[in-house]
Parts: sequence; structure tokens; C-alpha cells
Amino acid sequence: MLIAQQKRKQNIAEYILYLWQLEDLLRALQFSPEAIYSQLVAPTGADEEQKQTIFLWYMDIVGLLRKEGKEQSGHLDHTLHLIADMHNLNLQLLSLPVGERYRTLAAQLAPELPRLRTIIGKEEMSDTELCFRALYAAMLYRIRGKGGEHAIEDTIAVVSPVIAELASMYGKVERGEIDLFKD
Repeated sequence: MLIAQQKRKQNIAEYILYLWQLEDLLRALQFSPEAIYSQLVAPTGADEEQKQTIFLWYMDIVGLLRKEGKEQSGHLDHTLHLIADMHNLNLQLLSLPVGERYRTLAAQLAPELPRLRTIIGKEEMSDTELCFRALYAAMLYRIRGKGGEHAIEDTIAVVSPVIAELASMYGKVERGEIDLFKD
């Protein structure tokens, strides 16, 4: 909970990827309240009141996963809505003057999108969600120690700069630091 709050304030992309990882972790713990408490809450070193707050936050996520029918797989609508918001910003940055740096990075990524789309296997997915899924897949491969380190590095090298810039711009827009429509 505390990490998620910090990531949400600092970097929307890291926040989304963190929540996706948390979804998988909660599934691995089979949504067991006892396992969640012993594995995720107890080691925090928080006081009892904070532990209860943290535990309830995890259980809220479990409740959302169940409510949305995503006990086995899938991602919470909350994160998918954030990605949709980021995709809308992506579309604006591709055409507005403030998006000059972003357009340069996106142009470098564009030739790789068909390959990533084939690997991920979702034709109808936005380019932004595709990039998040590619980054998450690369992260999982790395965690699991699966082969293909070169392919993982290539994916991260081409996708990360675009998502990092998009996340940075998202944060600046959200905080009112830039005006997309200012000349």
C-alpha cells in the first residue's frame, strides 16, 4: 500500500506495473488472508494499526479481482483505465507541439510495434497497453529466470524510453506543470 501510494505520486507507469505484479502475487497466495498477512503485511515492520490498514488494502484488491472475475488472470479495470488515459495523452502528444520529444521516441518504437503485437497476440489492444504488457512480460521473464535475455533487453530498450516519457508527461499534466494546448 505504501509503495503503491508512493509510486502513484511519482511515476504512473511504475504504479501500474507494481499493481500488476501485486495482482499476480495475490493470486500466487491464493487470496488467502493468512498468507497475505504473513507474507506481505507482517514483514513490513509497521505498527499494528498500520498493519491492519495495509492488510485491508490488500484484501480490497482481492475483492476487486474477484468482483471483476479476474481470479485467474487479467488486470484490474483501474489500471486499464489509467492506461487508456495514458493512451489518450499519447495521441495528443503525437500531434501537439508540446509532444516533440515524445514523437521522436515514439517514432523509434513504431517499427517494433508489429513484432510486439504478434508476440503479445492482441490485435485490438492500444499501442500504449501493448507497451505495458511487453514491459510486464519482460519483467516476468527476468524474475523467472527464463532464457532470452537478449530479447528481453531489446524489448526494454525500445519500449522503456517511450513509456518513461509518457509517464513523465502524464505526471506533469496531472500536476498542472504543463499545458498541452499552450502555444
